[in-house]
Order: sequence, then C-alpha cells, then structure tokens
Amino acid sequence: MHILDIIQNSISAGATRVRLMVDEDPGADLLAIAIEDNGRGMTPEQVSRLSDPFFTSRTTRKVGMGIPLLKQTAEQCGGHVRVISEPGRGTDVTAVFGYSHIDRPPLGDVANAFMITASSNPELDFRLTYLYSGNEYTLDTADVKEVFGDDAMTNLTIVKNIEEMLKENIAEIRNS
Repeated sequence: MHILDIIQNSISAGATRVRLMVDEDPGADLLAIAIEDNGRGMTPEQVSRLSDPFFTSRTTRKVGMGIPLLKQTAEQCGGHVRVISEPGRGTDVTAVFGYSHIDRPPLGDVANAFMITASSNPELDFRLTYLYSGNEYTLDTADVKEVFGDDAMTNLTIVKNIEEMLKENIAEIRNS
C-alpha cells in the first residue's frame, strides 16, 4: 500500500514517468523501495514538512498520511526514509527496512500492483526494476508501447500476459 500511495502522489504531481525500484537483499538484511518521478517536485520547505500528517498539498483533504506512515513503518523496522526533491525536476522517495525485522510488513504482489497502476494510467511511462540478492529484472512500459503500440497498456490480454511475465521473472531472480 505504501508503494501505491507514493506512486499516486507522483501521478498527482504531474509526473509523466515513474520509476519503481524494489531491492530485496536478505544477505545484507535490507529491503529498499525507491520511487522516482519527473513531477513538479517540492521546495526544501515542503520536503521538511512531509513527516507532518497535517501537511498536504492536496485540496481534497487536510491530512497527508502517506509519507508519515511510510516513515513510521521503516523506522520501526530499523530503517529510514529519504526524500530528495527539486521544483520542476521531480521527487525521489527511498524507504529502507530491516529485511528480517519482525515488524516489516510483507512486500505483497508487486507485479500486480505495478500493472494495475500502469494500466490505469496508460498515458504515463512506468519502469519497474526488481533486484534480489544482486540479480535484476527491469520492465519499462515505454518499451511495451514501442513493441505493441500506444494502446498496449489498455489491452487486457497484453496487460495480463505482462503481469504473468513479471511474476515469472521476479520468481526466477528470487530463485537463482
């Protein structure tokens, strides 16, 4: 849910390109999740206030719980959250967790969450890089669109096949 919330923030900030990186490294006892976008970015003052749940740039509600909850979860698992942003250039949110920490929430179905997000926003480009103990797999929707056409991310058959391919490739790098 944290991943989806941060990606939704990227979309709301006008991003046309969102990169998600998941790095599972059991040997180093670390899980890192990074979301980088080319949205409108934030000022240093805005970044400094992100931990405040009563600070938000949204007009639909008066609270912003995404970053505060992500930060709380990461810190209770021995990790941290880092946000780097620049107005007009975008934002990079990185969360690091203790991989084996008992309070670390399960990662969930990253392939499904990624494909739901990408197919719900077909006009945007998304890249997923999944690393496991140094093994890497990357899928970029810009490449998918180049091969299958601009409407590829709205074609249910293509989307489901890509999701299955993602799941298989993630399982393969986790088992190698």
